[in-house]
Amino acid sequence: MRLVIVTGMSGAGKSTALKMLEDMHYFCVDNLPIALIEKFAGLMLEAGSEDMENAALGIDSRSGSLTELDAVLSRMRETGYRFEILFLDSEDAVLVKRYKETRRSHPLSKTGRVDEGIRLERQRMEPLRRQSDFILDTSRLLTRELKQELERIFVQGKIFRNMMVSIVSFGFKYGIPQDADLVFDVRFLPNPYYVSELRPLTGEDEAVYSYVMEDPDAQDFAGQLESMVRFLIPRYEKEGKTSLVLAIGCTGGKHRSISMARELFKRLTGSEEYRFRLEHRDVDRDRPARRGM
Repeated sequence: MRLVIVTGMSGAGKSTALKMLEDMHYFCVDNLPIALIEKFAGLMLEAGSEDMENAALGIDSRSGSLTELDAVLSRMRETGYRFEILFLDSEDAVLVKRYKETRRSHPLSKTGRVDEGIRLERQRMEPLRRQSDFILDTSRLLTRELKQELERIFVQGKIFRNMMVSIVSFGFKYGIPQDADLVFDVRFLPNPYYVSELRPLTGEDEAVYSYVMEDPDAQDFAGQLESMVRFLIPRYEKEGKTSLVLAIGCTGGKHRSISMARELFKRLTGSEEYRFRLEHRDVDRDRPARRGM
């Protein structure tokens, strides 16, 4: 039987993750008092059957004393209970935005300020985060992407690394992505915008992608960028980062940046050692109509 403790920052997606695990045939219980966790684990093992092979238990800062939780988990390990901890995290700015959108108050916010509640919760949850088996940063994940990640871990059993690398194309005219860790400028490459038949297309179209990537400088840059990123990722991971955003920009974010982002994504995803996602932030901004449409 597989027992998963689902925890993390309030607003990072714990309830959503539990619903997804339930759809994956996990028996799920949310907000169980800490004092009952060990008894719950024992009952699940005793009742283990083909109808209840896996279980997931939701725990957060409202469940009780995290010092008590640490003692319970240590005792369970000593007793021989096998369990895994999934920690859902997100950037503070994203959590604040989610709370404002839902108009909910943070469970630990005594003053009513969401950011103060997040600061206090992050401080309390850090010891649990450090002993987690899986850390998922949901700051940039779509719902379907979160589901894919959970399926990779808890259904397909694939090797999991906590680092999620996002490759984001953008246009400098719209501003650099605020959450970018590394920014690369590809405005030195030939611009398909000045080719009339390519102008209404984007780097998602093969004609534009081929035009950009056939340039020798583009291939040279892509190779050097790949080498640098492969060098940096494990070193960022060693420092505790779970999310890395690589931003590739051109003037409008529609041709060169998309083509280079696609190329880098293709080169890096040949290995499943790390997780990668591709996003084109400005592809639909002020997009000219295609001819014949």
